[in-house]
Order: sequence, then structure tokens, then C-alpha cells
Amino acid sequence: MTLSQGHEVERMCRLAEVSRAAYYRDWQRRAPLREETELRGVVQRLALAHRAYGYRRIGALLRREGRVVNHKRLVRMMRDDNLLCLRKPAFRPATTDSDHRWRVWPNLARRMAPMGPNRLWVADITYVHLAEAFVYLAVVLDAFSRKVVGWALENHLTATLALGALEMALRDRAIVAGELIHHTDRGVQYACGDYIARLEAAGIQPSMSRPGCPYDNAMAESFMKTIKAEEVNATAYRNIDHARSAIGEFIEDVYNRHRLHSALDYRSPMEFELASLVVTSNTVTTSANLQP
Repeated sequence: MTLSQGHEVERMCRLAEVSRAAYYRDWQRRAPLREETELRGVVQRLALAHRAYGYRRIGALLRREGRVVNHKRLVRMMRDDNLLCLRKPAFRPATTDSDHRWRVWPNLARRMAPMGPNRLWVADITYVHLAEAFVYLAVVLDAFSRKVVGWALENHLTATLALGALEMALRDRAIVAGELIHHTDRGVQYACGDYIARLEAAGIQPSMSRPGCPYDNAMAESFMKTIKAEEVNATAYRNIDHARSAIGEFIEDVYNRHRLHSALDYRSPMEFELASLVVTSNTVTTSANLQP
């Protein structure tokens, strides 16, 4: 029952020939249903706008809109409406060849927790399936913010693929020689002379995973899993140009600017970096004010 034209509950009950107790019993029965319907509509809107998000990230989006929903209730609603994201397994061609003559560098990134941008970069290569062929994606991430700082997509696995991603990162990021570690697996693309020479020319220290330890480069592997689940497996690329355009848009706009990351307290990489810059600026200002 809806109040309108300034009528009070008591007068409405009298006109409807029902008691106030009956009215409130009916209201208590209907109100939760209206709230459930409204919330379900919001969840559907968010889940359809972010098709690869699970209940944790949908819950974070709800909190951004001022709605706190128990995770069990959210899982139930998403399952009932078939909104839980699915993971599609795919054939995985080899992208790493660690059987080579080049030097394997020690692992400097193990247990390292970077305290700011451009202290630790991680890199990796994965495949992308086109209609009738494979192409290959190389990425460089800043381990502090998980932001993709460089990427390249080509139809080959030579060192120039990895170098293309590295050159983008070096062009767009202001690094300080001697402060940055660059961590990868032991693949020939990263161990070869051209790649190591470019790192050394920029004052970057190479670092490589231990043999048989995929967890040493887990952050890069995690990003590859994300882009496969949220972009690559959901798109039928016509050709390499289509793949390069779509993947570039996902990396630059969706992932870097908007995708919520659980390790960043459900902020996007760019949000996290901007917040860190504000904190650093405030700290420097405070320290300057404290000096005599």
C-alpha cells in the first residue's frame, strides 16, 4: 500500500477498513521483497557491465555505490540469475624455451615487496588464438600497482616481441638507473644478448625465476590468466590487427583504468598509483614542515 497526497497511515487504514497492525504486517511482508528486487536489478546491471567479474568484485562495486551485501547472499543471487562468471580452459602452446646458451640471472625479486612504482617490473609472454593461427602477447607490469606499463603483440616469438613491450615501458615510465629490477622467466627472449643489453643500457638489473618454480613469476602469470578470462577467451579475433586493437583497449582502458584488483584493496592500478603519489606528496610536505 502506497501513501500519497499527504494522507497519513491512520487515515489510509480507516479508508481501507483495515487495522494499523494489519497494515504494518503487510508492509513487513512486502518491503523485503521490494528490497530484494531492487538489489537484484543492481547486481544484474553490474554483472552484465563487467561480465568477467566474480562475486568479490561485484561486491566491491556495490560498496562503491553505498550498498553492503553479505557475500553469501550475493553468491546466491548471482547463481540464481546465472551471473557467476565462467572460466574457459584453452589449449596452450609453448611460449618459453629455457634450453639455451645464454646466462641465467639470479632471482632478485624473491620475497621483494616494492614500496613504490618503478622498483620491480615483471614480464611474460602468452599466446592469443586467432581464427586460423596463433599470435603472441608480451607484457611488462609494474609489480607495485599491477599496471601494464608495456605490451606488444606479434605473430612471432623472437626477442623483438619482448623488446617491443620493454621499449614501450621505457618510453612511458620515468625510471632511475640502478633502482629498478626487471624479473622474468628463463626464456630465451629475455636471456638473449639484445634484451639484456637494453636492460643494462637503461640501468636496470635483470632477474630470473628459479628452475621449475612458476610461482617466482606469479604476478605476471596472474595477469595473463586475467586477460585470457576477461578478454581473449570472450572474443573471436578476425586477424592480428583486430586482436591488437581489442587487446590494447582492454589493457589501456579496462584493466589499467577501471578493473578492480583484490590485491590493491579493490582499486584499479591507476587509482592505486595516484593514491600512492598523494600519500608520498603529503609525507614529503610534512617532513619539510618539520625541519627547523
